[in-house]
Order: sequence, then C-alpha cells, then structure tokens
Amino acid sequence: MLKTELAGVKLQNPTVLASGIRGVTGASLVHMAKEGAGAVTTKSISLKERKGHPNPVILTFEAGIVNAVGLSNPGAEEALPEIEYAVKNAKVPVIASIFASTITEFGKVAEIVSKANPQLIEVNISCPNVEDEFGRPFACDPGISTVVIQKIKKVTKIPVFAKLTPNTARIGEIAKAAEKGGADGITAINTVGPGMLINIEAAKPILSNKVGGISGPAIKPIALKCVYEIHKSTSLPIIGTGGVTTGRDAVEMIMAGASAVGIASGVYYRGPGIFKSVTEEIQKFMEAEGYRSIKEMRGIAHEE
Repeated sequence: MLKTELAGVKLQNPTVLASGIRGVTGASLVHMAKEGAGAVTTKSISLKERKGHPNPVILTFEAGIVNAVGLSNPGAEEALPEIEYAVKNAKVPVIASIFASTITEFGKVAEIVSKANPQLIEVNISCPNVEDEFGRPFACDPGISTVVIQKIKKVTKIPVFAKLTPNTARIGEIAKAAEKGGADGITAINTVGPGMLINIEAAKPILSNKVGGISGPAIKPIALKCVYEIHKSTSLPIIGTGGVTTGRDAVEMIMAGASAVGIASGVYYRGPGIFKSVTEEIQKFMEAEGYRSIKEMRGIAHEE
C-alpha cells in the first residue's frame, strides 16, 4: 500500500529525510533510516570544503524556522566515505545532494559522489547561498537549469533529481527545463525567502548572516502550490518538500502530484520518530478513504 518509486528506485514508504537536517555523516543517515525514513538525503555537498556562516545560524519562530547555515560541508572527496557507509548500511535508498557555484563544478561534484553509488543524486540548483553571476539561484533561469542538468547527466548514470526554488513565478517552466536537460525527477521546494528576524532589545537582525531561508509549517501552502504546478508541467516524479509534519500534510503533497514526501523541519517538531508516525498516519488515512496505493492518490487533486 505504501510503496512508491522515484525514477526506478523503490521506496517501502513515501517519506524521505530531506537534505540539510542530519548532515553528511553516514551514521546519522543510517539512524534516520532505522527511524523509518523511506529514503535519506545527505546535506548538500560541494567540490571543496565550505565552512558556512558563524552562529547564530538557525532560529525558530511561531510557524517555522529561519536558517542561514551557509551550506557548510567537508567537500566531495571527504564526504565519499560517509556516503559509502550510508549506502552500505542504511537499507533504504540514499540520495546524495550536491551544489556548486559554476556549471563546470556541478559536473565535477556529481562525478565524485557517483563513486559512492548513491541511488539518486539531488542537484541543489536552488539554494539562496549559491547564485549565478547575476545574483540569482541557478534555478531561476530555465536555460541555465537545462545546461546544469545536461552537464551532470554526461558524467553519471545515476538518476538525477533537480531541486527547485519557490522564489520564481515560473516553477513549472523551470521543471520542464530540467526535464529537457535530462532530469529524472524533481525535488520541490527549497526554503522560501530570504527572511529575517530582529532582536528588538539589541535592535538588529539575529542571524549572523542577517537573512536566511524560511522552512516549516509556514511554507506548506507555497510548497503545495509549487508541486501542483510542476505536476501540471511534467510527468517526472516529484519529492514534495516543505512544511510536512503530519500524515495529512504528506497526503496533501501526494494529491498535489508528489510521488514521495521530503521531511526536514518536521524532525525538529516531532523528533526522528516523525517518519514512522507520518507513515502510520498516511496508512490510516488510506484505509479509511479506500485508497489502495500511493500511485492511486498521486495527483488526484488535479481531477475535475
């Protein structure tokens, strides 16, 4: 009933640990798999080590989280043993998330992480911390999105998912551009923003970077709309991510068009056990409403 598929990669349940929550360490990814995640995603990995921003980098507010971690990671070569450990021990599909500051670097990072044989590669072309020469995330430009995916597809046979930004009025067009480049699927969405929180006693922004991406329950309606638009634009499988904390949230994502559901900030709200809880809640809903499979629910909200 709960099985699903992402570009030929089979998941026992539709929950996916989203990128950025549990770092790059193989042990942490394995732990999340044991907690019930149907697949696990590494923190985004770059060609060289990146230290990120100084603290404070993460803040909670009434309806979500603002973060500007700065994509800290050890670099692709250093991350390889951790990805390999996860692939060997997680017993669920491992998704290697990558990012870069140039199109050429995207190809180099993809080539390196492919040595660890993750089941999928997620191409983070949407992070607000990495921009093209015009100050935009790569995923704001259809042409660049196509070329980035083409570059990566030339160096790996592993299925590639493009992670898209909600900070564009044409996310469906960007998804089609990624598909044109050879993408095997889409992850949507990355954080919304940037946003800001201010310490009124100190009279200044709280984050060291001043601004950061917004995640958590506050962005769920935006994520749903993006997944809905992408599903209208392409038949590629989608990992719907953004504000999912319950089984009902997950069902909404699936009905909007997602084949699987990424959980990120939800780990903060409900702990690592969220994956089993959400899976159980999805199953109870399906049994109550007479749905027999995830595929049967996928995109049903588009029907007249």
